[in-house]
Amino acid sequence: MVALEISGLDLKFYLFGDEGKISVLSLYEGPVDTRLTGSPLGFARLALDNREDALFQGAVRIEGDSEVGQQLQDLLAGADWDWEEQLSRVTGDVVAHQAGRFASRLRQTFEDTRETLVRDCGEYLQEESRLLPTRVEVDYFLASVDRLRDDGERLQARVQRLLRGLDDTP
Repeated sequence: MVALEISGLDLKFYLFGDEGKISVLSLYEGPVDTRLTGSPLGFARLALDNREDALFQGAVRIEGDSEVGQQLQDLLAGADWDWEEQLSRVTGDVVAHQAGRFASRLRQTFEDTRETLVRDCGEYLQEESRLLPTRVEVDYFLASVDRLRDDGERLQARVQRLLRGLDDTP
């Protein structure tokens, strides 16, 4: 049994796994194996791709059997959740739909911002501060390394031929 406590919303859920299925309970009086406590944003980070960040930065705390928590985390990460449908049960269809659209726009804005930031940082480091080489400079360097390696191998082969020639002379 795993308890999920969402701080700020005073929500508690209890998850019980059986035969590859998860049952969600709103009330449970018995002992739990693992307790996960965090904010809604922390749980979102945990469910998405920043699992280690969410745990190590304290966005979500795990108490109890961490292996059970890890198994639940892996199961939740692989699940295809319809968050809007789940939210509509609590808030109604209109609010859930608006929240879904807002979350979608927010996610797209974050993705666009991240892409722009990565591109701008790359351009700054390459073009303005000259701390990183451009793709053309890297390609030229790698081609020069390849040429140098080939020249070295040819030189080594020639030296070997010359040494064999010296050994053959009486």
